[in-house]
This record gives sequence, C-alpha cells and structure tokens, in this order.
Amino acid sequence: MNFEQDVIAQSERIPVVVDFWAPWCGPCQFLGPVIEQLAEEASGTWELVKVNTDEHQDISQRYGIQGIPAVKMFHQGVVIADFTGALPKPQIQKWLEEHLPDERKEHLETYRNQLFTFQHAEAVTQLEKFTEEHPDMEEAQLWLAAATVGQHPERAREAIHATHRSFELGEDVRSLADLMTCEQNGHRSAGHSKVEEQIQQAQTALRENAFEKTLQALIQATMLDKTYCQELPRRATVALFRLMGNDHPLTKQYRKQFDMALY
Repeated sequence: MNFEQDVIAQSERIPVVVDFWAPWCGPCQFLGPVIEQLAEEASGTWELVKVNTDEHQDISQRYGIQGIPAVKMFHQGVVIADFTGALPKPQIQKWLEEHLPDERKEHLETYRNQLFTFQHAEAVTQLEKFTEEHPDMEEAQLWLAAATVGQHPERAREAIHATHRSFELGEDVRSLADLMTCEQNGHRSAGHSKVEEQIQQAQTALRENAFEKTLQALIQATMLDKTYCQELPRRATVALFRLMGNDHPLTKQYRKQFDMALY
C-alpha cells in the first residue's frame, strides 16, 4: 500500500474512507466486513482503503490513532470526518450520508450563505430552481421556506410539515411564520399597542427582506414585553439570528443588544 498515492492523491478525485485495523482486534473483525460491503455497494462513489496499524505505525501516529477500529474519511487530501469503534451498518450508512461530499450540498451551501445578504433575491431564485431539480433534498425545501417566509408564511408551514429532518431549522421557520401570521391568528389584544406596533413593523420589514429593520423592531418588542404571544418577539429574533448564522454582520451587531433586552 502506498498511502500517499492510494489515499491522499486518490482523495483529490473521489472520497477515500480509511479503516485503521489490526488482526488481533476483535471489533475490527466485526466492522471490516460491514464497511467492505458498503464500499462495494457504493459502486465507485467512494473508495475503501484498509490500513493495518501494526504494519503502518507511522501512519497511525500521523493521524493520531489511539483506538481501533478507527475510520477516517479523506477528501482533497484532508480528513473531513471520522469515527471510532465498531458501529452497526445503519449508523455507518448515516455517517456516510452526512459526510460524503455531494455537489448538490455544495450548491445548497452556496445559496444558503447568500441568503439574508444583498444577494438574497438572487439566492432565492437559485433555490427555487434547485428545489425543483432536487425535490428529494428536504433541507433545500426548508431553506427556501426560511428565505421566503416573509412573503409566504403558510407555504413555509407546509414545507415544515412535509419534512422530518432538520428539526432546528424547521422550528426557526415556524417561529418566523408565527410572526408573519400573528394578527391573522388573533394574537393581538388590547393593552399591547406598543408591542403590536413593533410586531407590525417587523412583519413589514421581513416581507420586504429588510432584515436589519426586522431585527430592530423585534428587539424593541422584546424589550417592551418578553412574554407577548408566547414569547414571539424573542423566538423570532433567535430564529433570524440562527438562520443568518453567528458570523453574519447583523448577528454580530445586534446579538449583544438583544441579550440586554432579555435581562
């Protein structure tokens, strides 16, 4: 075996899964046939390389192998995922599904990063086309729902019900859909006029994809009444922060202000 050629160089072309094992390792004997069968079923979408840790101690040390069996996935020359222990076949399949590079996932990640920025409208157009071409990608359906919840809250709810994964993402979409349908659902009541004014401003801003104004109005509503409508202002603000991501400029700018509004 030539590790540099069989793993590092080959992973530039397709993902390579490396099984670190040894003949004396009982769990390795259990894992080996399972992962070999999965590699055969993969039909060349990824390759399996088995590394005997007794024979290749230098490679084991290089990748910090402390317990076996240890499995590492290489892509473009680097480790992108790993696990230790003899997992059952369903768990390994799930691990492969989550971590194997997928061109579709890369496209989705590009569109997701463009959402809630000045490229929002363009990203939504691309997402709409993408979801039509890949109706099986539930996460894409949810991101489209998140991106258009200001204009189509009921359609966003339908997208949540149609999927069963990405629980946190679904909850964030639901919180924003609740925000957009607050009046229709009869949540407004006497004695909350100032909070309701801010909620209305947040609705208008989100409908227009004016995300900074949406956050400003929601934070003001949170300061006025944290408990309003089952903590709707707080839930919607948290949802928007999570959808935008921790590194988004608006998240960085308004997170501290929001935290102060809570206490």
